[in-house]
Amino acid sequence: MTADELLPPTVPEVRRLLYRLLWAQPPPVAHVLGWSRWRRHHQARARRCHYQRRLARFNTQVRL
Repeated sequence: MTADELLPPTVPEVRRLLYRLLWAQPPPVAHVLGWSRWRRHHQARARRCHYQRRLARFNTQVRL
């Protein structure tokens, strides 16, 4: 998945990233950024599935 396919980070995600990176003993940067990438990938996949499901339901209800 490329960066163009990811959703933008949300406010809670940015807050969590800053908290995790600025804490006294922050976890490895690669871990924090990997989590962020995984989360945005999951959100994008969930959004696509949600839209596909709603579109399929709409198409079965509308018959011309």
